[in-house]
Amino acid sequence: MTIRAVVFDLFDTLVDLSLEGLPKVRLREKEFPSSLGVLHEIVAEFTDMSFEDFADTLFALDSELRKSRYEQGRELPTLERFERLLPWVPGAEKVPGLAARLTATHMDMLRGQVGFLDHHPEVLEALGDRKLAVCSNFSHSQTAFRVLEEARLRWHFDVVVVSDATGWRKPRPEIFQATLAALGVEPDETLHVGDSLKADVTGAAAAGLRTAWITRRIADPDQSLEAHEGPSPDLILHDLSELPSHLG
Repeated sequence: MTIRAVVFDLFDTLVDLSLEGLPKVRLREKEFPSSLGVLHEIVAEFTDMSFEDFADTLFALDSELRKSRYEQGRELPTLERFERLLPWVPGAEKVPGLAARLTATHMDMLRGQVGFLDHHPEVLEALGDRKLAVCSNFSHSQTAFRVLEEARLRWHFDVVVVSDATGWRKPRPEIFQATLAALGVEPDETLHVGDSLKADVTGAAAAGLRTAWITRRIADPDQSLEAHEGPSPDLILHDLSELPSHLG
């Protein structure tokens, strides 16, 4: 069957995301890149809550919320994450718009860690008149759209579906079904391209889509594929530039 539509994962597929450039923070004996230090500076404007208490509270809340959500294949939007944090921060109830400010600060820092690939707009152009979509696990749709715009990719896509808007995360079938419905295409005439064997390959295949696994950011593709217990991808690509020739 002819491929009429191509659906792309966002991070580490269309653009690259590495958190190593975030400011280093130290929590007890551990040092790691994180937005936590900057977020705590905002909180410290109105409370004497220590950095350690702030970090411990957020980590505990994240663990609780993500475990319950991710087990169901549900997304945890960043704004909700910070809204759920604020009752544990002394004085936060007196600061209007605080959750939105924390969200904007965190997302601006993440956006600064995104790397763009200059040839990707031309790759999308080379796919001709096929319908194109993004289907991404991400907790803040507005940032996903900004990333696509800054990468010069946004206007190539007919549809952009992000998990915080649908409520469902890949590999759940609902997020793929929402993408197909918005495109107006059938699963077997659609190719999904992504870097995660579980979320992108297994999830898309279970929803009836063809699959392409991109390995540009995979340290050891052979080992990853050997350890993978799901279906094999229909295509394996090192770079998106290989895709147009496979589709003809």
